[in-house]
Amino acid sequence: MTTTAPRLGTALARLLILAAALLGTLLAGAAPASAHAALTGSDPKGGAVVATAPKEVNLTFSEQVAMSADSIRVLDPAGRRADTGEIRDLCSGSIVRYGVELRAGLPDGTYTVAWQTVSADSHPIAGAFTFSIGAPSATSVALPDREPGGGLVGALYGIARYLSYAGFAVLVGGGAFVLVCWPRGASVRPVQRTVVRAWLTLTGATLVMLLLRNPYTGSGELSDAFDLAGLKSVLETKTGAALTSRLLLLGAAALFVAVLFGSYTRRTDPKEKKDLVFGLGIGGAVVATGIAGTWALAEHASTGIQPGIAMPVDILHLLAVAAWLGGLTVLLVALHRAPSVERAAVERFSKVAFASVAVLTATGLYQSWRQVGSWSALTGTRYGQLLLVKIGLMAVLVGIAWISRRWTRRLADPPPVEGEERGAKDGEGAEDAGGDEDGEVSGTDEAPGASGTDGVSGPSRTDKASGTDEAPEADEASGAAPVVDPERAAQLARQRAAVATARRKRERDADPERSGLRRSVLTEAAVAVVLLVVTTVLTATEPGRTEEEAGRSTAASGPAAVPDRPVDIRLPFDTGGVDGKGVVRLSLDPGRTGANGLHLYVERPDGKPLDVPEIKVALTLEAKDVGPLPVAPDRIQAGHWSASGVQIPMSGEWRIQVTVRTSDIDQTTIDKNVKIG
Repeated sequence: MTTTAPRLGTALARLLILAAALLGTLLAGAAPASAHAALTGSDPKGGAVVATAPKEVNLTFSEQVAMSADSIRVLDPAGRRADTGEIRDLCSGSIVRYGVELRAGLPDGTYTVAWQTVSADSHPIAGAFTFSIGAPSATSVALPDREPGGGLVGALYGIARYLSYAGFAVLVGGGAFVLVCWPRGASVRPVQRTVVRAWLTLTGATLVMLLLRNPYTGSGELSDAFDLAGLKSVLETKTGAALTSRLLLLGAAALFVAVLFGSYTRRTDPKEKKDLVFGLGIGGAVVATGIAGTWALAEHASTGIQPGIAMPVDILHLLAVAAWLGGLTVLLVALHRAPSVERAAVERFSKVAFASVAVLTATGLYQSWRQVGSWSALTGTRYGQLLLVKIGLMAVLVGIAWISRRWTRRLADPPPVEGEERGAKDGEGAEDAGGDEDGEVSGTDEAPGASGTDGVSGPSRTDKASGTDEAPEADEASGAAPVVDPERAAQLARQRAAVATARRKRERDADPERSGLRRSVLTEAAVAVVLLVVTTVLTATEPGRTEEEAGRSTAASGPAAVPDRPVDIRLPFDTGGVDGKGVVRLSLDPGRTGANGLHLYVERPDGKPLDVPEIKVALTLEAKDVGPLPVAPDRIQAGHWSASGVQIPMSGEWRIQVTVRTSDIDQTTIDKNVKIG
């Protein structure tokens, strides 16, 4: 019983659906913005209540980030900018810290710190937290819900990233397959189209990423993709330079493809052909390495630990992926569209695939250690879990490759077919004539001749199926004049092409070993598509090592510096003059020995602030004969005075004296005993 290979068109459609479904699942489960650099600390801390307004706000990150003028914004309770907009670089050694100065005379209340930047591996990150001066208050600040790198722009950028990886793999792997494994494939049209389309895909995806880079790392608005000022700023970044370099290298890759499928196929002298192969091999390797380097220089490998080792390893990893998966794609096309591919070519590719797997194993182990770092990160972080999925898919892929290798051993070279050199061109003609991707005859093209609606008789469907073409022969036997009707000539040409394609398909399906190899390679390609999806999502996910380090830094910094047990007292007063009555609310934070923050709020009897000319404080520990210790608070605003660093040298029952002066001659001193420590 003849084994029939699956239809390529249907199979490819299923692969695309499977890839889209898996990509959607993985992206739906991921956070909209994957932070590769993490905020590990801030001064003031999130949620802190400070006595006086700090001079600046500092942020500390786990790795280097790219800062712009608006990367850190501090907003007052009304939503106005409270910072000067001047970013200060406070980095020192391995510490990555940036700060922004605050304006002088900030009133009490809750302030919002919003930051957005780009990590060293090209991914946008953002966040926000609040701190309070004096005491918490209501705030009208409304931060956008959209995360950087999310929304429509993020989805389009992610698709372009996936297509760029796929295009690179097929372009490099396909070219290597033809040059190393199957030189005759350079003249096969379906193989040519596959490699050229890969070049177009990679070029188009790179252009899209370059245009979307500004809104992807900034506003998130698709309309900003054509902002020339934004595009200029992107070109000045590391990622912009990498994408531009990739486009230039793709120009050289276009020359490689043109020579491979042009001059190389026309050469007949063996020595000239050998010299050209050597030149194409050296040039192609340099260009492929350069294109792979554009990823290594701008993404994960360029930051973190051991970047000098990680970048060459990443380039080797990408080239190995391309040699295996890209070559696999072209082999699949060859098996379906040019079934006369020799056994020797398949065996050579099997060796290339084996070497690629060995390189992938070595480089993958190093990358896993570098990005994960611990068993807990492997199982407890999203990056580690995705990595386990990738490892599982790799194991499945290797298993299927082993099955393909067994089919290869049983494979025999196909018998010579008449017109073999024209096979690819006939296939192209069949496709233009309306044949499907498997070369099967389409009913659309048969209809005119079969029904006779055009008034022209033609071979019946039975004639086509039997592989005969009686009409032209009958004309020649009768000595009739050749057909000059262009429509009739075109119809006959389509019929002849369809017959040739159907004959080749029968010959292809008559070889059960070749059909088995096609099925295993198709399955291998399906798993490879899914593997590439997982890899793309993995490159947009925060490495496990970074996530764990950020968690440890947060835990080590302890809880936010919020008040623990502040001393809060109310001291009514009456100086006897005009506006001489009121209440002093005193807060001593944290109310323990050591440095404390002191806040004084002077209010009228109705609770409104009372602006007094002077207020003084003294602390006395009578049991130990300590004091009085004078404290001179500073006026912050009407009715609010504060002092920082008020030292309480020892615990005990302290008497707090507050002297309030409401005019030049009206003042009073009030006191209260409190237990501190």
